[in-house]
Amino acid sequence: MKGRSESSGFLFAGTPLTPHFLFASIYRNKHCPACLRILVRNYSSEDPMHKIQNWIDGQDLDSSEGAWLENRNPHNDEVINLVTNSTSADVDTAVAAAKSAQPEWAGMTPVARGQLLGAIVSEMRNSARELANCVAMETGKPPQDAAGEVGGAILQGDYFAGEGMRLYGRSLTSGMTDKHSHTVRQPRGVAGLIVPANTPIANIAWKTFPALICGNSVVMKAAEDSPGIADLFAKITKRAGLPDGVFNVVHGLGNPAGQRLVEHQDIDVISFTGSTQVGRMIAQTAGQRLARVSVELGGKNPIVVCDDADLNEAAKWVVLSAFSNAGQRCASGSLIVVFDTIYDEFREVLLAATAELTLGVHEGASLGPVINRRQQENIFSALELAKEAGGNILCGGSAPTDSELTAGYYVQPTLVDGLSNDADMVAQELFGPVASVHRVHNIQEALDFCNAGSYGLTSAIHTTNVDRAMWFAQRVKAGVANVNMGTYGSEPHMPFGGFGASGNGTREPGIEALDVYSELKNISFLVRSNLVT
Repeated sequence: MKGRSESSGFLFAGTPLTPHFLFASIYRNKHCPACLRILVRNYSSEDPMHKIQNWIDGQDLDSSEGAWLENRNPHNDEVINLVTNSTSADVDTAVAAAKSAQPEWAGMTPVARGQLLGAIVSEMRNSARELANCVAMETGKPPQDAAGEVGGAILQGDYFAGEGMRLYGRSLTSGMTDKHSHTVRQPRGVAGLIVPANTPIANIAWKTFPALICGNSVVMKAAEDSPGIADLFAKITKRAGLPDGVFNVVHGLGNPAGQRLVEHQDIDVISFTGSTQVGRMIAQTAGQRLARVSVELGGKNPIVVCDDADLNEAAKWVVLSAFSNAGQRCASGSLIVVFDTIYDEFREVLLAATAELTLGVHEGASLGPVINRRQQENIFSALELAKEAGGNILCGGSAPTDSELTAGYYVQPTLVDGLSNDADMVAQELFGPVASVHRVHNIQEALDFCNAGSYGLTSAIHTTNVDRAMWFAQRVKAGVANVNMGTYGSEPHMPFGGFGASGNGTREPGIEALDVYSELKNISFLVRSNLVT
């Protein structure tokens, strides 16, 4: 998605829009009025299709206006279920429930909160297959990828449940005699969490667990394309014993539901993962009332392949970074930067590795579809523009012709070369299985290429020279620098976030996430020195 603020509204993909579309999406899809299809239906109460309701104060609630959205399977375009389309009033109800429940939750000791989070994690383990099946159905991930994502979410919960026994403060020395000082963490209040659909259960865990361990209550705006997994997680928190009102979920469109959550005066901290343009709007809106904001935004992430790299190993990691999860990662490796002396050889190795990939939702498939039809169409439009800009499609570039896949939102793994450094595809996040390949002469030119863009989320370099690797890692403008790996792979205890247009300096997860969801208080006291005579 690309856009900018103008006095007449907001500009998305070159088309001026009114503020009605401000939060039309909470993830990295490129939307415009011509391609935005909002499927809202009024279904009768007797309709047999499964319906997903809001989860507020420990119970299911319909939208106050009774409208429903269709949630479609990206593999075959069939309707999976219906999800309630929330109004601003529904968000207000959820925030009120969270605000009411928060003081009692914050009043529990961090250890007790951690034990409850541990119970949630235990329920997640017991429901791991159900969670994975839901992720696979809603996002089109192959089964092993969905199961891996659930496993990562469980590890995230384990980590922050353990933080209940820490929540570290510091003892501080003073220049004043007999003065003792220390810091403690206290909750912000009500956390508004806005999650994307690309890795839904991982994103839910990424934000929910640190928010809860710090003593905040939560109102989550679920992704339009993956509402079922948010609903399952909400029911798990109930079974685990989380008090009603501490975790709430609202479904529906970015406007009004997401927009109202960001604007609400009782939301004390907002965490958003999505496009840079929407992140800027959120920061501007919430900043007017000085709410805490954490935004993890877009990325255009480079992988540098040096002339001394293991080319087969480098190709393996390039393929994983560029095409796994159908390229729908903020940390996707979409810029392949190759030394000129090995360019032709590596290109052939990379094309051979790409040709081995399989599409589908079956066990062992390499990648599934992108999340929805409009995202697929946006990718094909971007490829047409890339060809007009001089790009050469080395492989892919279209939908598959297999009859089992044509109904879905599939994009063949695509490599493009011949693009200038200022081409739109080189500068803008595309969020699909597409990567561009570029020649450089040496490590300095590679670094200059990597640092020329507006993003700075992740990066990688493949080399056997430790000095070269460290030189690059220290100088590349990115929040993550990997050596002889891919551009993704954050773990629960590792901070993740980016420079420039990739974020606002906050880091989640890791212990650094506690800084997002807590207030730091300095407590000092003076000890009477005349107690001992």
